[in-house]
Amino acid sequence: MTDAMPRVRGVLTPGRPLAELSWLRVGGPAEWLFQPADLEDLQAFLAALPKDVPVFPLGVGSNLIIRDGGIRGVVVRLGRGFSGFEVLSDTRVRAGAALLDAHVARRAASAGIDLGFLRTIPGAVGGACRMNAGCYGSYVADVFVEARAVSRDGTLVTLGPADMGFAYRSTALPPDMILIDAVFEGAQDAPKDIEARMEAALAKRAETQPVKERSAGSTFRNPAGYSSTGRGDDVHDLKAWKLIQDAGMQGAIRGGAQMSVKHANFLINKSDASATDLEELGEAVRKRVSDCFNINLEWEIMRVGDP
Repeated sequence: MTDAMPRVRGVLTPGRPLAELSWLRVGGPAEWLFQPADLEDLQAFLAALPKDVPVFPLGVGSNLIIRDGGIRGVVVRLGRGFSGFEVLSDTRVRAGAALLDAHVARRAASAGIDLGFLRTIPGAVGGACRMNAGCYGSYVADVFVEARAVSRDGTLVTLGPADMGFAYRSTALPPDMILIDAVFEGAQDAPKDIEARMEAALAKRAETQPVKERSAGSTFRNPAGYSSTGRGDDVHDLKAWKLIQDAGMQGAIRGGAQMSVKHANFLINKSDASATDLEELGEAVRKRVSDCFNINLEWEIMRVGDP
C-alpha cells in the first residue's frame, strides 16, 4: 500500500498509534495517519488516493472507541490549518472543523453572539456537526447555517441544513466526508451575560458528570419514547442513565472499564482499560437493560476499527 500513497505537503505516517489521540486513551494504530497542511493538500491527496482505500476522519476522539486492532486505510486528522475563527456578522461566525467547541463558544461570546451551549460539549466543530451534538435542550442543528466539506474524491462542497440530514445525535453525512468548517448563527446578547450562563452550565456539568475521568461523554442515546401498554397512550421520555441505574449497572466494572458511579450513562477508563473492556462492558449494560425492561439502548459513542 506504500506505493499507492500520494505525495503530500502535510504529514503522512504509517502505523501511527491512535490511543493517545482518543479521550478514552484506547485503541490500536491507524494503517496510515494523514495530517494535511491545508485544504488544497487535503483535496489533492483524496483525489489521488486509490478509490478502494477507506478513509476515516478523526477529530479529537471525544466521542469514540477505537478498537484494539486499529483502523485500516487512511485516518485523516485536521490540525491548526483548520482551526480558524471569523466573526461574519452581528449573529454569525465561521469556525474551522478542528477548533474546539469550547473555544467557539468563548470567542463568539466575546463578540456578543450566544453559542454558549457549545461551552460544555467536549470535542471539536467537525465532530459536533457530524454528531449533531447538544446539551440542555440545544443542538448544533439549532444554530447551523452551512458547512464546507471535502468528499472522498477531493471535491469541495457546501452543505446546508437539508444536506446534513440532522437527527437526534446524528446526521446523514457519508462516513468518509471530511468537514472543514461551519457557519453558526446565535442570538445577540451582552458578553458578560453569555459568560455567566456558560459558567453556570459548567458548574452544573461538574456536579453531575465525571468531568475529571477519562470518558467519551454519554455512552447511550436516550430512548425516543416508550409505551408501557404498547398502545401509545402511556409514552414516557426515558433517560438512559435511569434505565442503567434501575438495572443495577451503575458502577459495573469489566477489566479497567467502569460505568461511572457519578453518572450511570458515562463509560470511563478507570484503570488502563482496553477498548475491548469498554465495549464489552457497554454490551453487558445493553443486555441487562434489555432483559430488565425490554428496551434496546443504542450506542451514542462511535465504535470504529478492528477488534
